[in-house]
Amino acid sequence: MELPARFRFVALCLLLLSGQVLQTLCHKVGINYGQVANNLPSPTQVAGLLQSISISRVKLYDADPRVLSAFANSNIEFIIAIDNGNILNMTDSTKAQAWIKQNVQPYLPQTKITCITVGNEVFSSNDTASMSNLLPAMQSVYEALVTLGLDKQVIVSTAHSTAILGNSYPPSAGSFREDLVQYIQPLLNFHSQIKSPFLINAYPFFAYKANPNGISLEYVLFQPNSGVTDSNTNLHYDNMLYAQIDSVYSAMKAMGHTDIDVRISETGWPSKGDSDEPGASIENAATYNGNLLKRIAMNQSTPLKPSVPIDVYVFALFNEDQKPGPTSERNYGLFYPDGTPVYNIGLQRYLLSSMSLSSSSKPMVSNEVAYGFGILLVVIAMFI
Repeated sequence: MELPARFRFVALCLLLLSGQVLQTLCHKVGINYGQVANNLPSPTQVAGLLQSISISRVKLYDADPRVLSAFANSNIEFIIAIDNGNILNMTDSTKAQAWIKQNVQPYLPQTKITCITVGNEVFSSNDTASMSNLLPAMQSVYEALVTLGLDKQVIVSTAHSTAILGNSYPPSAGSFREDLVQYIQPLLNFHSQIKSPFLINAYPFFAYKANPNGISLEYVLFQPNSGVTDSNTNLHYDNMLYAQIDSVYSAMKAMGHTDIDVRISETGWPSKGDSDEPGASIENAATYNGNLLKRIAMNQSTPLKPSVPIDVYVFALFNEDQKPGPTSERNYGLFYPDGTPVYNIGLQRYLLSSMSLSSSSKPMVSNEVAYGFGILLVVIAMFI
């Protein structure tokens, strides 16, 4: 019996991949699955496709019941989120427990929810009320998990922008903004207490966009370059992302903590931007993500933390047409909403012919998305 075209394609991609790449995709790289769009495939279609190609970690920006139900029995780990507008409610222990009962308990253990992020980039906003309430909300959510017996399988954290750093260069001099110390010090104490990671949304693209004449494009894209040496430690950095991570480690150390892991909850590069967004291109996006995944497949660590492998969630799964802001905000996706890959590396014709698609076959979004993910896997394989 002949396999459906989608599965013939997936099988072809798997044959092209090394075991090292598959292991990387399964255990080291996650995908941010945003849905600020009106043209995306259904969660059920995305669930089946992610399973087919062994992506096993997904980060959401909410606790969408359609997604959590669609991924039941998929063995894919989820980070789910409590949005910024709900932080105040979460300071009430009764409301926090009700949220867990509604958004977490019904889906366990069929859907593997492993982390709840309370808010996103709260300390980079001007909302002082949310800043003050963030830690109490996180504590309340954690206490609710303890009460319900879920604290051993679900951790609590929050994601930060690198804008919380007052200084990031050299990495050894990393420090948090003085106006945020009053919030961050007790937050770090809490992370240490419950052994949860410190999450950072790190985008070298923003630094390059702000100063394209002063920052080497090769340095931000993981390409060969002379790099920079930290004059305090003599540690050498050949890319900005690693320097950003180590700046956060240094900032935490300056506040008395060397016992908290830093994880990258978002990083990526836009494939399109406005005229005042230098560097936003398909070529650079493919280079950034491809080189990043290559390094993770090599089990690299940062110079300051050589024994701690880098943990990354790539942003993002799809382009999202309803996101506000500059053009780049709507063009971080690895794939277009119809499932075709954003990065054309010249393999489409070969792969399509290899699939021997019948001209009478009716195209389906799920097949197209499978095709797109397969292209990503081949892109990664080519970079190894």
